[in-house]
Amino acid sequence: MGAMATSTIAGTLHSRHLHCRTLLLLLPYLPIAFLLVDGGGIPTTLDGPFTPATRAFDRSLRQGSEDVPLSDPRLAPRARPPSPEQIALAASADPSSLWVSWVTGRAQVGSHLTPLDPTAVRSEVWYGERPASADTVGHPHVARGSAEVYSQLYPYPGLLNYTSGVIHHVRLVGLRPSTRYYYRCGDSSLKGGLSDERSFVTLPAPAPDAYPRRVAVVGDLGLTGNSTSTVDHLARNDPSMILMVGDMTYANQYRTTGGRGVPCFSCSFPDAPIRESYQPRWDGWGRFMEPLASRVTMMVTEGNHEIEPQGHGGAVTFASYLARFAVPSEESGSNTKFFYSFNAGGIHFIMLGAYVDYNRTVLVVREGSAES
Repeated sequence: MGAMATSTIAGTLHSRHLHCRTLLLLLPYLPIAFLLVDGGGIPTTLDGPFTPATRAFDRSLRQGSEDVPLSDPRLAPRARPPSPEQIALAASADPSSLWVSWVTGRAQVGSHLTPLDPTAVRSEVWYGERPASADTVGHPHVARGSAEVYSQLYPYPGLLNYTSGVIHHVRLVGLRPSTRYYYRCGDSSLKGGLSDERSFVTLPAPAPDAYPRRVAVVGDLGLTGNSTSTVDHLARNDPSMILMVGDMTYANQYRTTGGRGVPCFSCSFPDAPIRESYQPRWDGWGRFMEPLASRVTMMVTEGNHEIEPQGHGGAVTFASYLARFAVPSEESGSNTKFFYSFNAGGIHFIMLGAYVDYNRTVLVVREGSAES
């Protein structure tokens, strides 16, 4: 936190509702390097107070913002099955490995649904340090992973159910830190089954003088007009990594029939049998984030809008969050996606969710890992 306080910080705030804000922090590499040279180390808060460089808050954003409709080209499906969509990257416990996630097939909404078969399509990532060209077979390395589907089910009259497309997670290993890799993901056995070529740069190796060039921290993003300006601003500043700290889609501000989201679900629908969630907003959010998330690692943790209770009495929670995102929980010694840790250069990040029963769970940080 000391380094963050002394770095140049560009901030963007917006309201999803009057009580929800998005904070975007962009941490340039150069001020940190300057501090290392001049001070021999990273200052802590004990060396403060520090005067940050900030951007003035645009008070017009206090008025809130309309949701972006799913018909918007940024949210509508762009890939036709079996081509991958909603491609996203996530760091593993250290820069020698990285997760690639994507979705194939079409989600379904209705009363009586048959989930897709996740074993019917392969989960492959073809990758290498050079782009594939017309005179080569393709990328020299391939990694394979797992796939799953999840459902959001409501045993109440009038509520519609949802079952997802096939969600794939593949972990690449043996990567070199601070190196650009080119990749395609999908199923190479199917015509049109692989994505277009994308690329990413691995994070720096753990060292006292190696840091991500720029880190973005975003919370309460949602899918509004303000969300689009925030993500556009983020992309222009070219971060090395994104920390997405909860309340991502606000899918739980909708009835299961879709329509328009509301600022306060319980106020608008006091007689609803359960807090509903319109899961297609998650698919729209994945497409909306893909241009950035498919080239920059995005690390997530859950917020209250990810609880999304379903079933009798809301017995099942967090189904979408747990299925859609790959995080380095197992690699960092955690037994849950609600908390985990990872290294990015000389920084050890601990992602600690606020919805873990701390009466039964203890987080121990030991040798760069999170253990329960």
